[in-house]
Amino acid sequence: MGVLIGIVVAVGSLIGGYMALGGHLVVLWQPFEFVIIFGIALGTFIIANPLSGIMDTMRGIMEAMTNAVPKRQDFLGVLSLLFALMRDLRARPRNEVEAHIDNPNESELFKHFPGILKDKELTQFICDYIRLIIIGNARSHEIEALMEQEINTVRKHKVLPNSALSAVAEALPALGICAAVLGIVHAMAALSESPAVLGELIGAALMGTFSGIFMSYGIIGPVALKVKLTREKQVQPFIIAKQTLIAFMNGALPQIALEHGRKTIPAKERPTIDEVENETISGGKGEAMAQAA
Repeated sequence: MGVLIGIVVAVGSLIGGYMALGGHLVVLWQPFEFVIIFGIALGTFIIANPLSGIMDTMRGIMEAMTNAVPKRQDFLGVLSLLFALMRDLRARPRNEVEAHIDNPNESELFKHFPGILKDKELTQFICDYIRLIIIGNARSHEIEALMEQEINTVRKHKVLPNSALSAVAEALPALGICAAVLGIVHAMAALSESPAVLGELIGAALMGTFSGIFMSYGIIGPVALKVKLTREKQVQPFIIAKQTLIAFMNGALPQIALEHGRKTIPAKERPTIDEVENETISGGKGEAMAQAA
């Protein structure tokens, strides 16, 4: 919603200011200039990105527009699941814990967290490192380095739409100049026409430069940044899992390990200690998960 509001404010300010100066809106409507600029931009975007990257960029834009980032309840869900797994690692036989991570989609424990199951990458991340903990001969600092490398890979993959959109944003001013040059060429062929006709053609050409610059710095660039911020926030559950599991591997009790994960959450979204305890240990899902396990 914020993206749409921002676009409306930007376009509204543009049109309102132009009209306040005495400009005529009909002059701004130059569809063939737009076809040149945005057609070339779309073509270069398709050239530079594979189909999977194009689809992911579209998803990234939709996620940015809907602010599809983890919320406080999502963080509580990750902490609750990790607590249940760590509790079982301490109290239950190895084969019972392996049953959860070998097939999380059929696990009664994981079914309490449909949001996590929906994120296949996060689910696999948690299951892989729980499996390494079960094996028991891995050193915590080695696992931490491996986790950090995987998180960096996840982050790099998630922010690829930002790079794709930024490349388009950087090219748009130059593409606007291309459209303007073609417009000037067209105007030069009409030098014998009246000044009114010639002025209209030159104005149409200049709209190409204006459109490229406005779309670059006023629309595409900010959207690319919003996509990057949205995708980076989606990496936070991986960091929570990493810090929690590493603390557990280093000998911390599950309750203390949760605190290591909770502290990685930004202050505005961070649940309190009491919220974590009520959700994971004292009641709520904690009791239901204990019965499921």
